[in-house]
Amino acid sequence: MQSITPIALFAYARPEHTRRTLEALAANALADQSDLIVYSDAARSERDAEAVCAVRELIRAASGFRSVTLVERDMNFGLARNIIEGVSEVLRQHECIIVLEDDMVTSPFFLMYMNEALERFASDDRVVSIHGYVYPVEGTLPEAFFLPGADCWGWATWRRGWACFNPDGAQLLRELKQRKLEHAFDYEGSYPYTKMLEAQIAGTNDSWAIRWYASAFLLGKLTLYPGRSLVHNIGNDATGTHCDQSSVMDTSLSDRPIRLEGVAVESSTLVRWEFSRFFSSRSRRGITGWIRRLLDSLTLERVA
Repeated sequence: MQSITPIALFAYARPEHTRRTLEALAANALADQSDLIVYSDAARSERDAEAVCAVRELIRAASGFRSVTLVERDMNFGLARNIIEGVSEVLRQHECIIVLEDDMVTSPFFLMYMNEALERFASDDRVVSIHGYVYPVEGTLPEAFFLPGADCWGWATWRRGWACFNPDGAQLLRELKQRKLEHAFDYEGSYPYTKMLEAQIAGTNDSWAIRWYASAFLLGKLTLYPGRSLVHNIGNDATGTHCDQSSVMDTSLSDRPIRLEGVAVESSTLVRWEFSRFFSSRSRRGITGWIRRLLDSLTLERVA
């Protein structure tokens, strides 16, 4: 393995979540060789100021990494701007980046997987990013696999990959409709990604992630996923800016490394079917409500 990829962590006002995220990350193999850059957003309102200060104190005291750099925003950027500008800034100085948010607890094998995959597919223009989370589907998944587009729960990319990002949601939606790709974009109609993009355009949410997915999807790019999740999102407990309480997406962390040998660089039809089945079957067991609450919370953030 060549140089170790820097990690960008985006934090806001949840000290306990941030503490758990930092502890899990520091327990990773390669953490002590990794540079951690934390982008701490400023409080949106006075009621969040104390929690933001507590998060920053935690970050200043963080250990277990080669270095820790704290970037303190002096005004509230909001999640989308904080991530877009932070990722862009890191990639002006480095060829690749690993990205986490303050509610993502990682497996001890997360950094090994990310660094190995970034090196393995660095020169393969078909691959836009690496992802660490995988849905808790019922079927057995391959050890690792590719799917079209990009994702947002513990991910990594290269400078060339981030160059694919188009922040213009209206342009992305227009192309989706012109090419009649909405059904495929929505995993055969099982997940309302198009509605999320429409909401971003309407100004009722400011999601960077839906634009990242659409940008990569329209360019025919692929993202690598692990067959066992290396990320557990602990933010689905009603404390997050964009989350309400839900266990639909909860998954167990992998207790062993992901092997990347022999993975074919092509979209997995089997896994797309498994994901579509997961989205469809969960629509009656919480996922539709989770998405609705997500969109509602994005709307409330916009108004606040």
